[in-house]
Amino acid sequence: MTNPAEKHPMQPYANDADSDAIDGLTIENGTDRLSLYGSLTLTRDQAGLARARQLLALLQQTVAVLESAPLPEQIAERPATKVANPFG
Repeated sequence: MTNPAEKHPMQPYANDADSDAIDGLTIENGTDRLSLYGSLTLTRDQAGLARARQLLALLQQTVAVLESAPLPEQIAERPATKVANPFG
């Protein structure tokens, strides 16, 4: 069982390459943002508890990083990337 005080393996905001998953929830790392998408089911059993602890550890690390240095009011949004349809 994971201890909620343990760090999540991915270090938030450390790079633009890491990606991790908790159940069906995908977490993509970035130096200026984390992206979370998908779904996470927290069942009322040992497996659900383990997933909840993983999410808690990631969020605690994220908050610690955000609180560790001055932050801008808001970062600029990334422009949308258009990709040509290879089938069109």
